[in-house]
Amino acid sequence: MDCFYIITNKLKDKDYAITNEIRRYIEEHGKKCCVSEKDGEGHIIPGTVPDDAQCGLVLGGDGTLIRAVRDLGARTLPLLGINLGTLGYLADVELKDYKDALDRLFEGMPDIEERMMLEGVFRNTRKDLAMNDIVLAREGKVRIVSFNIYVNGTLLNTYHADGVILSTPTGSTGYNLSAGGPIIEPTAEMIVITPICSHALNTSSVVLSADDVIEVEICEGRYGRQEQVSLCFDGAEQTTLVTGERVCIRRAEQSARLIKLSRESFMKTMRRKMKGN
Repeated sequence: MDCFYIITNKLKDKDYAITNEIRRYIEEHGKKCCVSEKDGEGHIIPGTVPDDAQCGLVLGGDGTLIRAVRDLGARTLPLLGINLGTLGYLADVELKDYKDALDRLFEGMPDIEERMMLEGVFRNTRKDLAMNDIVLAREGKVRIVSFNIYVNGTLLNTYHADGVILSTPTGSTGYNLSAGGPIIEPTAEMIVITPICSHALNTSSVVLSADDVIEVEICEGRYGRQEQVSLCFDGAEQTTLVTGERVCIRRAEQSARLIKLSRESFMKTMRRKMKGN
């Protein structure tokens, strides 16, 4: 690889000391390097990614990497996470090992993992993507909301819960895990539905094919009350839906492409990084 694009979390590298150190190392080895340009909210400015960039180096934690995937959109640049955070479950490289990682990238094209993503469509034309999960959760007062779940046009179940999580395998170790959902190998291709604090004794997660089309409908509340629900993609973009509205969720056409340098297995990484959390 000869051309690198650095995406930095400004909160974790405020003075860009780490960013500039990595940039110098790349340029000292005769390679080209560019640092991302961001707007006031920390998003990559559209149209500023160099056409010849071959690899994105994401300096931060899991949230920074997920945001980078979302910001890059159709530009599916292979990304390598360099962990400046705490858990850094998605980051393949710890900061102290960045030189060894770059040396390997200088030598050629590394292994790339394809991670499936989800697309959610609502109000007919509005849509967004999620690498981790799409979450629908109650707004306002603490009370149960009912959700009808349809799979390929057929009613699967009605959840009475605080919300519903629709997760990718990558996101299975996030909110899905906290809500009691299963952990799934991240390169698998499937969709997990997990209720949040379901008001039932026998309500479990459901694992579906990646080819299934799922619709979630917000049901009417008790005494005909109109419910309000927050629809959130990867914990970022948020929209309020009301009774009768639906969101249609399916596998996205594009995938997240993560550079894999570590030979450590998924299970070993999970044990090491999840221990005590």
